Parts: sequence; C-alpha cells; structure tokens
Amino acid sequence: MATALLITGSVGVGKTTVADVAGDLLSAEGVPNAVIDLDWLRRAWPAPPSDPWNGRLTLRNLRAVAANYLAAGAERLVLAGVIESRAERHGYEEALGVPFAVCRLHVELPEVHRRLKARHELDPDGLDWHLGRAGELAAILDAARVEDFTVDGTHGTPPQVAARVIEGWRATVAQG
Repeated sequence: MATALLITGSVGVGKTTVADVAGDLLSAEGVPNAVIDLDWLRRAWPAPPSDPWNGRLTLRNLRAVAANYLAAGAERLVLAGVIESRAERHGYEEALGVPFAVCRLHVELPEVHRRLKARHELDPDGLDWHLGRAGELAAILDAARVEDFTVDGTHGTPPQVAARVIEGWRATVAQG
C-alpha cells in the first residue's frame, strides 16, 4: 500500500534537502518513490488576497501530481513543505488519497539563523524576511502540533537526518 510523508518545519530547517535525500535513500533500498517540493506547487503570482500562500492552488496541484506519481508506480511520496494547522493537514490527507504522516523537522533557532545567513548572503531583504519568519513559524508550529513525530535536524549530515526521518515514518506507519 502506498503511503505519504510530509516533512514540515520552519524556514531554514532543511525540509527540501532532507526530502531529496530521503528519496535517494528509498531509491537505494529499491522502494519506488517520488519527492514533491510543495513550494513549487504553490509558486504563482499574484496570490489571491484571501490565500496569500496559494494554499488552494497547492492542494489542486498536489492532487494531480500525487495521482500521477502513484499511477506511475510510486509507493512512497515524500513531501517537503509547511502546514500550519490541523485543518490544513486534513486538506493534504484528502488531496493525497493515501495514508499520510507528518514529520516536524526541528532545528535550534541559532542554527536556523546561521543557515539562513549563508543561504541569503547576497539577498539582505530576503534574509531579513526569513529571519523574522523563522521564529514566527516555529511558534505557530509549536501551537498547531500537526506532526506525528519530530526529528532533530540540528546536528548530523542530511543523510543522517533523512535516515532518522525514514525510521520515524516507518515506526508511525507500523503503529497504524
């Protein structure tokens, strides 16, 4: 049976990197999979004033993309993105149409700031926005508790973190 995993967390924690590596680890095990970066499914301008993060567009695109990957034989869907509420989580479950788990990737804020400074070295406006959003989003996620399990990504290489994410996913699926 196919299953899906969403890796969520604040900006700068490494969601996309860990999702990419998780896909590679699953491929190395011979597990048919697909990796979906939700930011690319929502990337359209302008966003409607009532939906500044293009959430409705993201779900419409995810529904189609997930169905296509599953029809092509993917058994595991690995998603990277942010969900901020239980209602939003429910929308993703419906769009995916397969059992779904959420991993919150947590990284200590000083490390997030270090990563963001490196990533936005030539983009001071982007850096300011992301530094402000990191703490704000961490607080939103702390309150929302949308995750099934959490993995600390503060220390370790992306393959080490991705292996812990896959281990947590398998344990969550086994619990049922």
